[in-house]
Amino acid sequence: MSILSHIGKLSRHLFFAALALIMAFPFYWMITNALKTNDEIWQSPPTLWPQTPLWGNFAEAWHAAPFSRYMGNSIIVATSIVLIQMFNSGMMAYALTHMKFRLKGLFSGIILFGYMVPATAVYLPSYLVLSQLGLLNSYAGLILSNCVSVFSIFLIRQAFLQVPHELVEAGEVDGASHMRILWTIIVPIARSSFAVLALITFIDQYNNYFWPTLITKDPSLQLVSAGLRSFFVEGGAYGLKWPLIMAASAFTIAPLLLVFLVAQKTIMSSVNMTAGSSKG
Repeated sequence: MSILSHIGKLSRHLFFAALALIMAFPFYWMITNALKTNDEIWQSPPTLWPQTPLWGNFAEAWHAAPFSRYMGNSIIVATSIVLIQMFNSGMMAYALTHMKFRLKGLFSGIILFGYMVPATAVYLPSYLVLSQLGLLNSYAGLILSNCVSVFSIFLIRQAFLQVPHELVEAGEVDGASHMRILWTIIVPIARSSFAVLALITFIDQYNNYFWPTLITKDPSLQLVSAGLRSFFVEGGAYGLKWPLIMAASAFTIAPLLLVFLVAQKTIMSSVNMTAGSSKG
């Protein structure tokens, strides 16, 4: 390799390393502020590391509000929504890509049109429907009101369009049902797209604030975002306990980081297998 090639490769590595540091710095700042005193946070110029790290701030913040309940609610609701969306999005996407039926184009057009409708535009009719079904202020309402996503259907549909229809025809010749073809042939091929869907949906539902706050009033049903707001405002933490606020924000994102690591492994393994098969 020439010197120019080495310089170009080094420049790209330095650029992406700098970009990674910029992206990671807010998380570093949040964690270090959680270890400081309130005066250290507001001092000028700010310090990158506290003089004496106060690790006890995490325990104090954890016991200052029922964060275990908030995080448990968010994990239960987000995980349930992810599983349901993956199931129904897979079936709908399979029908739209590898099955023949009348008005198939119309259904695809409706999905694309629904993708353009803002979520806030359906809040009122959704609230009225949940009210009539008696699902307000309940786990069932939080989960069922988000169990179908136009974005999820669209994402999986695009992934299924890349799967050769010959595989479906081969499964039909062998006598496999559509459900078996879907879950044993199509889904394993498109598992990276399902991993992306799970990651995006879990993060979105775990951090969801406005809709859960609108349909639930019971404090025991609060999700993480609403719980952090309660701790920030109602708990007397506003402007007084910034280290605890930073500590609470830090440990509440731990499930998101875990899901990201798991999904990243699945996505990268699928990409590597695809690259290997294309080379072969």
